Amino acid sequence: MKTNTSNNKIRAIAKHIHMSPHKVRRVINQIRGRSYEQALMILEFMPYRACNPILQLLSSAAANANNNFGLNKASLFINEIKVDKGTFFKRFQPRAQGRGYPIHKPTCHITIVLNTIPK
Repeated sequence: MKTNTSNNKIRAIAKHIHMSPHKVRRVINQIRGRSYEQALMILEFMPYRACNPILQLLSSAAANANNNFGLNKASLFINEIKVDKGTFFKRFQPRAQGRGYPIHKPTCHITIVLNTIPK
């Protein structure tokens, strides 16, 4: 996970998450624009496998905001969150008569930008 900070925005990126971007988007659409604490509660109780890496990334970004800027975690909200398609893990499934069928296992990149709640 990589963190980049500019103009009091906290940006965290998780790359090569072994999950379909379509399935991750289903989860991030629920937390887009929410406060940090609301997003944590939503992610903890959703039954999807995609919640784990998003929860880790969100916690990492909030910890970096706290350590690098001294910001309170309660004053953060998700300004921008997006999922991009990554590379495919390419595998082959053996088939009849010596053939092999390709299997593409998708990966994705998740980007979160946090910001402080305006007063």
